[in-house]
Amino acid sequence: MQKVSFFRSIHLKFVLMYVLLILIAMQIIGIYFAQELEKTLKENFEESIEDRVNLLVFSVREELTRQRTEEDPSPEESLHTVLSGFSSDDIIEVRVIDSKMRILATSEYENQHLVNQRTADELVRNSIQSGTQFSKTYLDEPSQRRIWGLAMPVVSGDEVIASVYIQSDIEKVFGQINDINQILAGGTAFSLGITVILGILLAQTITRPIADMTKQASAMAKGNFARKVRVYGQDEIGDLAKAFNHLTTRLQEAQSSTESERRKLASVLSNMTDGVISTDRKGRIILINDTALDMLGVPREHVLNRPVPAVLGLEQEQTFEDLVDMQDPITIDFSNEEGPYILRANFSVIQKETGFVNGLIVVLHDITEQEKIEMERREFVSNVSHELRTPLTSMRSYLEALADGAWKDEEIAPSFLHVTQTETERMIRLVTDLLQLSRMDSREYELNTDIVDFVKFFHRIIDRFELMKSNDVQFVRLIPPGPLYTELDMDKMTQVIDNIISNALKYSPDGGNVRFTVQAEDDHIKIAVSDEGMGIPESNVKRIFERFYRADKARSRAMGGTGLGLAIAKEMIQAHGGHIWAESEEGKGTTIFFTLPFEVEEAGEWD
Repeated sequence: MQKVSFFRSIHLKFVLMYVLLILIAMQIIGIYFAQELEKTLKENFEESIEDRVNLLVFSVREELTRQRTEEDPSPEESLHTVLSGFSSDDIIEVRVIDSKMRILATSEYENQHLVNQRTADELVRNSIQSGTQFSKTYLDEPSQRRIWGLAMPVVSGDEVIASVYIQSDIEKVFGQINDINQILAGGTAFSLGITVILGILLAQTITRPIADMTKQASAMAKGNFARKVRVYGQDEIGDLAKAFNHLTTRLQEAQSSTESERRKLASVLSNMTDGVISTDRKGRIILINDTALDMLGVPREHVLNRPVPAVLGLEQEQTFEDLVDMQDPITIDFSNEEGPYILRANFSVIQKETGFVNGLIVVLHDITEQEKIEMERREFVSNVSHELRTPLTSMRSYLEALADGAWKDEEIAPSFLHVTQTETERMIRLVTDLLQLSRMDSREYELNTDIVDFVKFFHRIIDRFELMKSNDVQFVRLIPPGPLYTELDMDKMTQVIDNIISNALKYSPDGGNVRFTVQAEDDHIKIAVSDEGMGIPESNVKRIFERFYRADKARSRAMGGTGLGLAIAKEMIQAHGGHIWAESEEGKGTTIFFTLPFEVEEAGEWD
């Protein structure tokens, strides 16, 4: 998290706000105090002057209205005497002006030349004309001091006979106001200094818990839930810190639960035999397990954030919206030249409570083996039906002929009965082989094994076929003289070798050779039976162990084969822990190989 600079921090903002509030409050109080103080001082000053002027007005009226004798001084001299006694520090000059605006007397010695001259002072004129007092504060230009002028009328009866005009020095009042304002400003500055200190301390009590919570939030964002916020008090911030610590604990529990569920889900997904794909609301893949990657044969980085229809190879047929609406599973065929490969995809929509589609879950099942089994089952039923229908059809034809009277013909009837008996035996062999395969598929059989010298055992079976063979086929034995011991079920292994040798004799031409080979290799014996028949096409070699498969169907059926011999041989060899396969070249013959476990030490006799 980026650190907040000091000039943008809430700490500075809080202190500034606190100081500004105090400053504004003190300024309002100071302004109000200064205005009221100025008003009070000026009123006191003016009242003091007015009180003294009233006494002066009385004395002036007495001098102007009394009866004078020749021995008495003139009014100007009397007024000068009165004004001379009316002096103080705050009064600059006093003048007496009659009703004709003529100066009768002045207290200022330097202005005596103005006596008996007219004045144009507006305050005096207004006072004489209206009979009321007038006052005004103005700035004296030469001295740059404020002067308060007062003109008070002198009334005798109902007539204004004169006006007393006084100029007083009011600058001292403003000087007192300035001194008081300076004292107030100093107190304000001192108070602001104390306020700043208190504001910083107060701000720290708020910002320190907030800073701790910020650090805790950053630690929580990084997954560290062990850190706790310190509780500094029992106030609202303390309650917030407690709630934050409680939230941290709950988040830690939730994170642990979520992590546990995530591990469980990851374990389930990684161990599922089915492939699972999850998409976002736009159909892009956000999660895919290893099984799905193996099924699709692609690396993880090639499928993440790709549209799911493109990954599944459905972009030409389906859109993401089509898959969201898909109710039934669909089959995806990935078969190629190497073999069949079929997947079944089931789709499940992830929706919110509001119905908004939040994603899609795709579950992939590998149904290749199921489809193969199903196909083999259908083919097996078809083959069994065909194999049974052929002899039954033949028998019905001959039996119908016998029923129509052919039984009376001594030459034809035995032939018809022989064919019927042959077809019946063929069906019995077919059913017997089917029952045997069924028991082997269901593991409803047991091997009665014993330690046997396979060399003697193999020679004995070959000798039996050499006595029974009817065509001109030569047996070539490439078998070591020494004993080779293996554990096997003699009856079932005899059946296996009988089937292999019978097939070799069937497909060997007259004058051909059938070779028998036995080799000891490490921990097993390798046996091979080769003929010089017509061979099998390379594309069909692996199919000769399938049920009802025949290289030459017409010839095999004519020879009485059921097409199940090699299938039974395969099951028997695998039950003994061995392996069977074939190699063939068309026109040159076929070799059947199989292996059996090899016992190094002799463990007993086979006979």
